[in-house]
Amino acid sequence: MGRNTRKRRTPLATKAIAGAAALALGGGGLVWANFYASAHEENSAQNEIKAAGAQIATIQCPDVGQQLSDVPEGARAGVAKELANLDQQITEAYSRLASTRQAQAGDAGFVNNAILGPLKSKRTAALDRIGINIRRVGGQAPDLQQLAECQGMAAEQPETNDGNGGDGQNNDGQDQGQDQDQGQDNGQDQGQDQGQDNGLDPVPEGNGGQAGNGPVADDFVNINDVQPNSRDLQNGLAANGDTGSTGSFTTECGTNENNLFNTDNIIVAPGVDNGAHHTHDYVGNQGNDAFASDEDLANADTTCQNQADKSTYYWPVLRLQDGSNEFDADQAGGGAEGNVGTILEASQAEIKFVGSKQGDVVAMPKFLRIITGDAKAFTNGLANANTSFSCTGFEDRQVTDKYVICPEGSSVVRTSNFQSCWDGQNVDSANHRDHVAFVQADGSCANGFQAIPQLQIRLVYDVPAPTVENGQVQNPYAVDGFPEQLHKPITDHNDFINVMDENLMNQVVECINSGEDCQ
Repeated sequence: MGRNTRKRRTPLATKAIAGAAALALGGGGLVWANFYASAHEENSAQNEIKAAGAQIATIQCPDVGQQLSDVPEGARAGVAKELANLDQQITEAYSRLASTRQAQAGDAGFVNNAILGPLKSKRTAALDRIGINIRRVGGQAPDLQQLAECQGMAAEQPETNDGNGGDGQNNDGQDQGQDQDQGQDNGQDQGQDQGQDNGLDPVPEGNGGQAGNGPVADDFVNINDVQPNSRDLQNGLAANGDTGSTGSFTTECGTNENNLFNTDNIIVAPGVDNGAHHTHDYVGNQGNDAFASDEDLANADTTCQNQADKSTYYWPVLRLQDGSNEFDADQAGGGAEGNVGTILEASQAEIKFVGSKQGDVVAMPKFLRIITGDAKAFTNGLANANTSFSCTGFEDRQVTDKYVICPEGSSVVRTSNFQSCWDGQNVDSANHRDHVAFVQADGSCANGFQAIPQLQIRLVYDVPAPTVENGQVQNPYAVDGFPEQLHKPITDHNDFINVMDENLMNQVVECINSGEDCQ
């Protein structure tokens, strides 16, 4: 059996993370050094240097994993470990970036010489090892050295894909309306540096979030300021329409009442502890960790009412940055990597499979893996960004690049509508995307792909509404993420492995194709 990591809301042994630089804040977990340096010192020359340094909020590296579309099966385990190593290198480099603001203020070349240069050398070695893994099993290794160099990145949300985030095949209708700032200041470094006398001071409440690496005021929007139907989510919400296969199948799997958490990701980093660098909620399969085999998943317990559904449904936790210490306050993936505050349990977790506008759906293969959204969308660009936020009573208003502020009596809603076209052969692909795709505008599948039941996950949270005053956000909430992603809402994502038995999957297909609503 694989390693079982049931991390509950109780103190656990601290995991060390190499190079993590954090400052303790009483009662508030760990605080990463604030990336907004002061621009209000008396020395104007120093001000200019500091202002320039403040613009480098994080580190942007090419996403190697999404570029690897052809990796032989025998090389995938070794390649996955090297990809996880690349993620660890970025985490450590971001840690150094966040903890050396004072040095950066006095040396315009510090970031390039002390952070980005060494990072490139480490990435070069890891990319070489990826090539060795591929060639060892007779594969043709691509030239990856062009992906070794990283750069400093400002805090502003990218408007377009920069070429590092995949080929955009899954972006049909996914990015409309994502640039709605609704009058908010899109320059996130404006109004954020008041009262800071150097880059190493503890971060005031609301300035860059509890941990100093996000979210910030511009990451939030009042739901009343979002235009109805401003984002096209028809890949999901209209799939179950008046034509084609109009039925549905709902599976009840709870809201993670078992408090099953870990910072692994069995899909993208199998065999790697803390491969996600953030904490996931798990419902359904209770044996999901980085070391679980398909056999382990098939033999595990499930929280689903229908015990034939042992599928694993998991997503990054949502936290209220309220200054409280969670069980993982000192651990890698938790507070040691900037993921802080109280983990919120969803009040509802609705898991539904729906049909295709164009006709019948076929059964998903067992152990099919699908990721929707992109945990690195802030630095990758928007090609694979997909999940969205809304409020109960306002769900015709969906935003992907903002957290929502809901009125009294309304709850926060996270929606994920998964890819519903399958290549008919593979349960996974080297970049975990090419074997599935979204439907085209007319609801059909392209390139000979077949329509499968589309998974839709709707999560509802009772979250105290944040407030934004004078460019500061008070009591923010945010999804967990890689530290260099600055807790941007655009990085929300959702993961699924189908572990239904054959009879249940056939029942799902029959319900959908016959127009019935089953559970």
